[in-house]
Amino acid sequence: MRRFYSPQPLAGKAQIELDGQVVRHIIQVLRMQAGEHLHLFDGQQCYLAKLLDGNKNRALLQLLEPIAAAAPSPLTTHLGQAISKGDKMEWIIQKATELGVTELTPLYTRQGDVRLKGEREQKKHQQWQQIAISACEQSGRNDVPIIHPPQVLNDWLGQRQEAMKLLLHPHGQSGELAVKEVSSVALLIGPEGGLTEAEAQAAKQQGFTGLRLGPRILRTETAPLAALTLVQHWWGDFK
Repeated sequence: MRRFYSPQPLAGKAQIELDGQVVRHIIQVLRMQAGEHLHLFDGQQCYLAKLLDGNKNRALLQLLEPIAAAAPSPLTTHLGQAISKGDKMEWIIQKATELGVTELTPLYTRQGDVRLKGEREQKKHQQWQQIAISACEQSGRNDVPIIHPPQVLNDWLGQRQEAMKLLLHPHGQSGELAVKEVSSVALLIGPEGGLTEAEAQAAKQQGFTGLRLGPRILRTETAPLAALTLVQHWWGDFK
C-alpha cells in the first residue's frame, strides 16, 4: 500500500485536501484514480484513506480507519553531521531516517567544504526535510525526524543535553560502552577532512566521549549509519 505524508493532522473520518509535491506524485506519477486506497500519516497517526478526487494541483481524500503502526524507538538520537558536498548529505539524511534518527543538525566545521548562505541555505534545509519525509513514506515510519537549519559546530555543542554524547573519532575507545540504560544520545560526525584537534577538544569539554567503530576509518557518509545502527542495537529498538 502506498504511503504519503499529510502536513494536516489526521483524526476521525474527516476529508483531507492535499496539494503540492505529494499530489503531483499521487496523480501524475502514480496515476491513481478516484476510489483507490492509500495510507496517510501525519507524524503521529496513520490512516487508511480513499482518493475521492484529484488533479495536478489538489487531491481530496476520505479518511477511513486508523492503522496500527510501530512505535518510535525508545532511544532519542540527535545526529550532528558535518555538511558533505554533492549528494552525500541527502543520502545521509535518507538513511539516518530509515535507522530511526530523531533529530539531525547539519554542521559547519573548520575543514568542511560546504558553506551555504541566505536563500541557498534555506532551500537546502527545505530539501533535506522533504528527503526525511520521503524516507518515512518508504520505510513505514510514522514519526518524522526534525532536520534543523545548519549551525556552527560550537553553537551545536553548547546546546547538547543528551544523556550520552559520542564523538566518532579514529582514536576513540572501541567496543560497547559500559552503560546499561541510555534514553538519549548525541552523535557528532566530522567532515571528510575530519575535525580539527581544537574541535575535538571542544566536543570533549562539552562531555563527548570519543568512539571508534572498528579497525578501519569510515567515511563521513558511512560513520553516522554505523553509529546509529550500534546505538539502536545497544539502547534502541534493534535489540
